Amino acid sequence: MRGWRHGLRHGARSTAAVVGSQLIDPDLAFALELADAADEMTVPRFRARDLVVESKPDLTPVTEADRAAEKALRARIEAERPADGVIGEEYGDTTGSGNRRWILDPIDGTKSFVRGIPAWGTLIALERDGGIVVGVVSAPALRRRWWAARGEGAFADGERIHVSRANAIEDALMCFTSVTAFDDYGLGEQFRTLAGRCWETRGFSDYWAHVLVAEGSADIAVEPAMNLWDNAALQVIVEEAGGRFTDLEGTPRVDGGDAVTTNGLLHDEVLLIMRGKGRGR
Repeated sequence: MRGWRHGLRHGARSTAAVVGSQLIDPDLAFALELADAADEMTVPRFRARDLVVESKPDLTPVTEADRAAEKALRARIEAERPADGVIGEEYGDTTGSGNRRWILDPIDGTKSFVRGIPAWGTLIALERDGGIVVGVVSAPALRRRWWAARGEGAFADGERIHVSRANAIEDALMCFTSVTAFDDYGLGEQFRTLAGRCWETRGFSDYWAHVLVAEGSADIAVEPAMNLWDNAALQVIVEEAGGRFTDLEGTPRVDGGDAVTTNGLLHDEVLLIMRGKGRGR
């Protein structure tokens, strides 16, 4: 697809790998290799006429591609990082013997995947000592990939990215997944107040909303309900791009619940509005 694949496959070193001219952390290099492996599993099944789709107990869809991709990633981690734990959306938590855990969402945006919409991706993160230190989002149908490691900055397709400098809600573009979901969680009024003040809103959902903030194309992304595997990779990418990723109380957490991503400049005011304390138009 792009130069980052060539760099990983042909520019590996014993302690780091090169993506283009970028010297990167070996755990990030491994995460990018995992993303390559996931792409090889998911892309052939995208828009396949014989794709098998089932409903999970929470009535969300799951496909054979979700399960196959997570199995493949788990097998690779077990073979190359046997001491590391793994938690994934489809197969739960496997405890490791050390202080490291890989967090996997084989297909984030399964509803898009099953409808033939290319805005889906694989999310891979590494947690060390309770903090997220590596994150990769691979969106092969969009031919895009985002990644970050703590202290190394955030990148999209090999180019460093940074959040926007918008400093007023009235100048902001906000992304979200579902209007009705905010109503379901008792946040409908607050969401509409925030949306009414923004310059523009777009329903660019799931991971895509948050990486758009990281690369400066959007300024705000809000979600009423997220899971650990939805959040982990996004947090480090957004923060390394200069933004903030928190819950509605302003806590930078990834263990689930509501989530707000901004360029940082707008964050406190967005939180006030979403907690029902900010002003409307």
